[in-house]
Amino acid sequence: MTIPQASRYCIDLHCHSTASDGALSPVDLVARAVEQGVTHLALTDHDTLDGTGEAREAALQQNLVLINGIELSCVWRKHTIHVVGLDMREGDADFAAKVANQQANRWKRAAAIADKLVRHVAGCERTVLDQATTLAGGDVPGRPHFARALVEAGLVKDQAQAFRKYLGSGKPGDVKAFWPELEEVVQWITGAGGIAVLAHPRKYKLTATRLRALVADFMDAGGEAIEVVTSGQSSGDLGFLAELCRRHSLLASQGSDFHFPGASWCELGRIPPLPDGLVPVWERFRSPPQ
Repeated sequence: MTIPQASRYCIDLHCHSTASDGALSPVDLVARAVEQGVTHLALTDHDTLDGTGEAREAALQQNLVLINGIELSCVWRKHTIHVVGLDMREGDADFAAKVANQQANRWKRAAAIADKLVRHVAGCERTVLDQATTLAGGDVPGRPHFARALVEAGLVKDQAQAFRKYLGSGKPGDVKAFWPELEEVVQWITGAGGIAVLAHPRKYKLTATRLRALVADFMDAGGEAIEVVTSGQSSGDLGFLAELCRRHSLLASQGSDFHFPGASWCELGRIPPLPDGLVPVWERFRSPPQ
C-alpha cells in the first residue's frame, strides 16, 4: 500500500474505540474520522482486536482505508511501555491467540485488584469488580475505575483518597500489570507481518538518556518505527523525536491517540505533518488484496 504524503491525504495511525478505552463504537469512530477528513485510519485499541471487524465493514461503506492495528502493553526495565502494531496480516491465528492471552491477563489483574479491595477496604463487596467494569464501559477496568467505584459506594470521599489509601503506589490495590516484556510483543507484531511502532515516546517521562536506551532495545527486538507526531506534543518533543528517528534510520509514524470527542487538542486527523527528511511508516505497508 503506497500512500503519498500529500495534502489531499489525512493519515491517523493511532486511535481507540469502545473495544478498549475509547468513547465511540468502532462504527461511530469511522464515521467521525470521515467527518474530520481522515482518509487512512488504523484502529489501535489496547490489547484487543475486537473492534476491527466492525470498523472494517464501516470503512468499506464510507470509502475509508483501514489499516490493521493494535496497541500492546509491555514492560521495559520496570516501565510500562506501549507498542503500536500496524499492518499485521488479517486473521493471523497465532497473533490473535497471543492478543487473547494478553486480554485475559488484563482481566486477571482486575480480579486481583478487586480481591485486594474486598480484603482491605471496610464495607467493600465483591460486586466492586462488576461496578468498575460498568464504569469502564464493559472494558477491563483499571485502578481509576475502581477508585470511582469506591467513591460511588460511599467508601471514600473522592478518587484522590481512594488512591492515597488503597490504590496508589505501594497500597493494597496496587497490583502490578501482568505485561510481557518489550521484546516479546515486538516479536508478536513482526511475526504477524506487521510493523512495530514505539508509541508516544515522550509520554513515558523518561530522561533523554533513558529514552535513547529504550529505542536501542526496541530496535534490537525488531522495532522499526517510532511515533514522531502525536497529540498534545510540544515542538521541542517533536524535534527531538524527529532527530532520533533520523539518527537511527527509523520509520516515522503519526497518530492522534484519539479517545473521545470534545478535546480540541486530541482530535482524529488533527495532527501536524511529519517533519521533512523522515521515511513515513506507511511506505512499508503491504499491498492490500485486490
